[in-house]
Amino acid sequence: MTLLPHPVVGGAFTSPVGPGTGWPDDPASPDTPVARDAGDVRRLAGADALAELTARVSVCSACPRLVAWREGVARDKRASFADQPYWGRPIAGWGDPEPSLLVVGLAPAANGGNRTGRIFTGDPSADWLFASLHRTGWATQATSEHAGDGQRLVDARMVATVRCAPPENKPTPAERDTCAPWIEAELSLLPTVRVVVALGAFGWDGAVRSLVAAGAPAPHRKPKFGHGTELVLGSVTLIGCFHPSPHNTYTGRLTREMTDEVFSRARALTRSTS
Repeated sequence: MTLLPHPVVGGAFTSPVGPGTGWPDDPASPDTPVARDAGDVRRLAGADALAELTARVSVCSACPRLVAWREGVARDKRASFADQPYWGRPIAGWGDPEPSLLVVGLAPAANGGNRTGRIFTGDPSADWLFASLHRTGWATQATSEHAGDGQRLVDARMVATVRCAPPENKPTPAERDTCAPWIEAELSLLPTVRVVVALGAFGWDGAVRSLVAAGAPAPHRKPKFGHGTELVLGSVTLIGCFHPSPHNTYTGRLTREMTDEVFSRARALTRSTS
């Protein structure tokens, strides 16, 4: 199996990366239990510590189609990254373990998070998102290029509704439901969260379902996603934000000012509830 050096820390890694082999911020070890099906996910999501839950997420193999896709992309590689190892595993939640802000997205990008091992890292969406997070005080650096680059979130954490890169960025309903216990369990272990920013309609729907599953009162009717829309669910305020995909940012549907307004609003809400 081909070994390639990590672009930040060097070393030698396979694609996909084996757990506990020295990748920056890898939460797992060779002994971390692996979920092989939906029943395993439900059982292993019962971890009572965030670090252990994060480790279990990062080695999940419950969805055969997603496993085949993420690992195939990792082995074949985009030409521009052919000299790099690819993470090729699920992307766990990342950031402050006691955050007031949680950012919820759809799923990792095939050549972004699936390559770098960190959510919203290494692609144009990451460039846009982290620039805004830095301007509004939630991130220490304006870019997030790769695990090990020194980036850090401040009082914030990120998760994806579906933890593996899906073909065409479209997980199936069955894959979404199989993955759901991971985010539900993570939310239950983050009692400090006061604001959730949902990126796109899929992130919005996933956040609503997960917050309710974690104990928030269910809304009387299904809330519709919209940029800047706010929904109070128990002690948490959910804010919608258009996804920072190139389709939205290049066309002007999502501007720098619109993105900053969402995260500035999140800052104001967390201060008012602290």
